[in-house]
Amino acid sequence: MIIPAEKDLRAVLARFAQSRIEHDVRPTGRTSRDLEDATYTLCVMTGAHTVEQALLAADALLQQYSASISHHEETLVA
Repeated sequence: MIIPAEKDLRAVLARFAQSRIEHDVRPTGRTSRDLEDATYTLCVMTGAHTVEQALLAADALLQQYSASISHHEETLVA
């Protein structure tokens, strides 16, 4: 799997969250399609088969990004 850039992953997570909220508040055909598209994109980006797996994978990737930045900052200070 190709690891997505952090900014791209965050953008897709934001799009998924917004689509989910809009669909939950006022479900329409458009909100349903938007949510399906955001879910599909998130699943493809994380290599997951379900939205639950995709969200767990996204969390793990964000933790890796955070750890990598912390490690990089520590080496700059040392």
